[in-house]
Amino acid sequence: MSAYDLLKPALFSLPPETAHNATHRLLRAVQGTPVQNALRRRYVVSDPRLEIEAFGRSFPTPVGVAAGFDKNAEVPRALAALGFGHVEVGGVTAERQPGNPRPRMFRLREDEALINRMGFNNHGADAVGERLDREPLPDVPVGINVGKSKSTPLDEAAGDYLYTYERVADAGDYFAVNVSSPNTPGLRELQNREALTEILGTLADAGASPLLVKLSPDLATAAIEDALAVVDDLDLDGVIATNTTTSRPESLKSPERAERGGLSGKPIEETATGLVRFVAERTDVPVIGVGGVSDAEGAYEKIRAGASLVQLYTGLVYEGPGLARDINEELLDLLDRDGFSSVEEAVGTDL
Repeated sequence: MSAYDLLKPALFSLPPETAHNATHRLLRAVQGTPVQNALRRRYVVSDPRLEIEAFGRSFPTPVGVAAGFDKNAEVPRALAALGFGHVEVGGVTAERQPGNPRPRMFRLREDEALINRMGFNNHGADAVGERLDREPLPDVPVGINVGKSKSTPLDEAAGDYLYTYERVADAGDYFAVNVSSPNTPGLRELQNREALTEILGTLADAGASPLLVKLSPDLATAAIEDALAVVDDLDLDGVIATNTTTSRPESLKSPERAERGGLSGKPIEETATGLVRFVAERTDVPVIGVGGVSDAEGAYEKIRAGASLVQLYTGLVYEGPGLARDINEELLDLLDRDGFSSVEEAVGTDL
């Protein structure tokens, strides 16, 4: 039994957001201290077979932290010390936002899932950009997830995204445009071809690179194909598949399944992997696979489906801080089993 197994009952006795904030404060307290170095020795797996080249960046392992865990870029070095090969911070918006009223995060314990309706709560682009410029960055790539301020009209979205990008531009190793969160009113309407072209074109013209777009698992096939056409037309660098879903699979057992918001975790794993495959079959740019990753088999399935990188968040809640290390170690075993010399060699082999 791991230390996290012993600690989890106490954490799970707290409201989910309270437990997350407590974990965040602990990571903040150890960041930049000798404890961080001790974490690195315990959790970082260093092996050239795990290294990935994607959109002009080098990643020491394919396993990263999804946006939402470190909204304000406060603990990227601590997360890197837990063995993650990249950290995506945000979503960051132009305006400081308190987010939606609490409670706004719910555990679905029986389903190993979360539902959240956080609403892009964050300190705002000015504060996050200043923090990224002031504090040391980790030795792994940092992605910055950019969202739209709640108060900004949809027809002014491009300028809102541009404001945020310009304030975080110097610190990002890549930039992810989030038009797919279900918790900002109207945001998903920006996934249509015309709106996407305006937003992504504005950022590309401003020099945002590498530039990725994060898609919803709830999009119709034609809408996904339109989004991928924009990726191709604008020569973007990558796609993130997927965000949380508003759908509720019939398999859900937890009473919290009726809560509004985006569902993440094991129940969306199959859908997310399917969208990774769909995207990878239709584009040549690298894909980041997100949704339900909580073990090496799940990460490996997304890699074989076409994901160059994978990300997780909900898995950390249920499996604890050793998850990235465990996935990376077991990925090496899976590569050996299937005769691959590297993760890169395994990407897309099931297509």
